[in-house]
Amino acid sequence: MSTLFSATIDDLSRQVLAEARARGIKVVTAESCTGGLVGGALTDIAGSSDVFERGYITYSNVAKMQVLGVPDDILKDHGAVSMQCASAMAHGALRAAAAGASVAITGIAGPGGGSAAKPVGLVHFAAATPSHKVITLEKRFGDAGRTMVRLLSVETALGLLLSAIRQT
Repeated sequence: MSTLFSATIDDLSRQVLAEARARGIKVVTAESCTGGLVGGALTDIAGSSDVFERGYITYSNVAKMQVLGVPDDILKDHGAVSMQCASAMAHGALRAAAAGASVAITGIAGPGGGSAAKPVGLVHFAAATPSHKVITLEKRFGDAGRTMVRLLSVETALGLLLSAIRQT
């Protein structure tokens, strides 16, 4: 078992790696509020290098645009914490890495930065495959604390990535 993450995150990471390995595909992550924790969870498993291609930490809007190709109009019209941004991040990561599946996370981990429309704990997720099938998910974890929001986001992202891989 992993020494850095919970048993649940460790188990999900192992499942993601096993499913991707069985299908002969690579995975890529595009992370904002989790700051690389999803990639960290996957690479915490020995032997993950045959499946984990790379991870992008695109915390700023500029990074989202420059690295992942998120269109400026998505950020202007919907904001970085939106389903549209998460989907664009997932597609951009998939395109940039030429991988078989991607997962993207963008949200407000807190303690500040929230609003009535986009409260602390709001996180958007998207997983994509080369067939351009995108699975999206919105979670509202509430003001559970920065660490908890981030860890719950890692768990959710791994589950979504696993679902995307199983549909390939």
